[in-house]
Amino acid sequence: MSVAFYKMNGLGNDFVVVDARARKLNLGAAAARRIGDRHRGVGFDQLLVIESANGAGDFAMTIWNSDGSETGACGNGTRCVADLLLEETKKTSLTLATKGGLLTCTRGADGRVTVDMGEPKLDWQDIPLAERMDTRTLDVKVGPIDAPVLFGPSAVNMGNPHCIFFVENAEGHDLAKVGPMLEHYPLFPERANISLAQVKSKGEIRLRVWERGAGITLACGSAACAATVAAARRKFTDRRVKVVLDGGPLEIEWREDNHVLMTGPTELNYTGELADRYFVDEERAS
Repeated sequence: MSVAFYKMNGLGNDFVVVDARARKLNLGAAAARRIGDRHRGVGFDQLLVIESANGAGDFAMTIWNSDGSETGACGNGTRCVADLLLEETKKTSLTLATKGGLLTCTRGADGRVTVDMGEPKLDWQDIPLAERMDTRTLDVKVGPIDAPVLFGPSAVNMGNPHCIFFVENAEGHDLAKVGPMLEHYPLFPERANISLAQVKSKGEIRLRVWERGAGITLACGSAACAATVAAARRKFTDRRVKVVLDGGPLEIEWREDNHVLMTGPTELNYTGELADRYFVDEERAS
């Protein structure tokens, strides 16, 4: 027995997609870690599980990070899953129910998929933060207290918590060093995705991302949305921008109705089979 999977990516942000509509899978944290192991498994930034809708949306989707933690949002992954399901159903639009909310996905005339990521959460309780604070500019500093190298980030929740530092040079900081430290900063009780955002113009942001539970990734759709909202709130950019990540550009628009739209490419790399050993009893496997 085995389980079919799709290996996909959106701008290099890579995923394993499993369809659990026809067969119930014993899939939890331990299975996600085994499949996500890039040496003994398949490897991924996120594992995306397609499930039958349960009262909301056309389909449901569960998202796991490679460290076995579950997350509520994955913009690039949502585009990939939507691409598969739009092709399957021959529709131009569908909705996916996720832990972070109901997402509408639409295929444009150019073949790319746009995801309505919903409304950003901006109150400190909704990020969430451990204490009341203005989410436009958090009281967070990295480095010497009188000369910090990073300071005053913004916070946005796009189905998952994001902390965005605006910097002069996105390549000028060691994200591999500060990322894990800030992910687990006490202000973020549910941890946070950490981004370095360099505003190039009113219509362009250069972005590098340390993803909660995954590390540095080539692209992060929810982080691109969060950075766009944060930059617009601080009057750094317009509400429609190109966000250039390590893997390439995404088009993000924070509409006047408060919804954030993300458009970008998807790619199917290959298909394969996962042996049943990946889905053995969680307690025995952990």
